Amino acid sequence: MTDFEKIEITTEFIKLDSFLKFAGVTDTGGQAKELVLEGQVKVNGEVCTMRGKKIRHGDTVECLGQKFQAVQAGNTQE
Repeated sequence: MTDFEKIEITTEFIKLDSFLKFAGVTDTGGQAKELVLEGQVKVNGEVCTMRGKKIRHGDTVECLGQKFQAVQAGNTQE
């Protein structure tokens, strides 16, 4: 995997719309919801329109040309 910014999560999972806001892709949850519902977000390489999709350690998220990987806090050495 290359060029993925690692985003540390401290819980077992984070919902996709919250992840986008947490990663700084959007300023509000409403903006994140719109991006997801418009099909502009990929999770693990596939378009995802479920804003409540659970993002877990190791999952990748792509949106607006940005790429992220969720990593469990304290486990960024992958």
